[in-house]
Amino acid sequence: MNLFENIGLSGLLVTTIRRLGFKIPTPIQKKSIPHIIKGEDVIGESATGSGKTLAFGCGIMENTVSRQGLQALILTPTRELAEQVKEDLKKLAYNQNLTIIAVYGGVAIDPQIRDLSKAEVVVATPGRLLDHLQRGTVNLSEVKMLIVDEADRMFDMGFIDDIEKIIQASPQKRQSVFFSATISPRVNELANKYMSSPVKVSGVKMVDPSKLKQVYYDVLRQMKLSLLTHLLEHEKSGLVMVFCNTRRSTDFVVNTLRLNDINAIAIHGGLTQNKRTKTIDLFNKAKVTVLVCTDVAARGLHIENVSHVYNYDIPKEPKDYVHRIGRTARAGEEGKVVNLLSGEDHESFTKILQAYPDFSIEQAKRPYLQRIKTARAEMSRTPARRGPPRRSFPRRPTRRRR
Repeated sequence: MNLFENIGLSGLLVTTIRRLGFKIPTPIQKKSIPHIIKGEDVIGESATGSGKTLAFGCGIMENTVSRQGLQALILTPTRELAEQVKEDLKKLAYNQNLTIIAVYGGVAIDPQIRDLSKAEVVVATPGRLLDHLQRGTVNLSEVKMLIVDEADRMFDMGFIDDIEKIIQASPQKRQSVFFSATISPRVNELANKYMSSPVKVSGVKMVDPSKLKQVYYDVLRQMKLSLLTHLLEHEKSGLVMVFCNTRRSTDFVVNTLRLNDINAIAIHGGLTQNKRTKTIDLFNKAKVTVLVCTDVAARGLHIENVSHVYNYDIPKEPKDYVHRIGRTARAGEEGKVVNLLSGEDHESFTKILQAYPDFSIEQAKRPYLQRIKTARAEMSRTPARRGPPRRSFPRRPTRRRR
């Protein structure tokens, strides 16, 4: 029996979900769907990849009527996520005759204007939707359901003012659903301002700590690329994500890996939308096995079967480290996180250890490294600055006086 039948969904929707291959609701789906389809305001906390799109998608499918104007609006922080949510909702709308479109910047606006006049469901990034509002090319008067996906990420990216303007332009009598990987005080403040007696639900983390191994290497900055190349060449792995802190670093790393015959591709906010979409598709289909990326790929995007996560640069914020490592050790599979530490990374790494004392991150022995070919130095422009002397880190962090 498909257990989605037990959480109040219609027979047509249950049949579609079964057709898509889903049998058992995830924790966030089981807890949120009954409230969403009743029309209640909901705040949902759950990690990327835990099934949030299906959760709010069920509410959209049960309560949206064909040819009755724009009734469901989903706001997402990135163009990639907008496209992925749109495609997921289209699959869920099988045989329901709904027009579902994605609206975001970086592409021509005229086709969006034409499509908006026919759409019942719109998935949009805040900036481009606000542009349409200012142009008068979108009508929110019939919106019954407003979803803010990856709400905490919206704050991080500075979209909150745009979101508030969009919410204020929507009907007061509506259902609001906020989903977020973490429910921060800022998300709660937004909910208190615009939601009516919201139900709070939380799903378990999708990463299994017992199947996640975390290690770090202490290495000179000028040897990082040699170490990364050596590990990628010698360690058996499936799909690999290599995280960098900047676009410039991402380009430098991917070009160097290619020079050394490693099948790698890059994604960051500086690429065109078509390029970013094609990159994610190549990686998901395993046509390219190493994805070098900024934190644009740490959250929201649906990327599965990642066996290894490499932090070429250690993130400045501990929570970003958690989002990065959440890309592996999912759905019962084993995963490995490899941190490459040079002098400039020590402060950020210490913050991570202090923020998450339960993490067991072991020091790994550095292998013998050979000199490799590197991309042109101009690619990185900013020279590596000298950091503090290298040091080892405890498995359990202790606060140090500075």
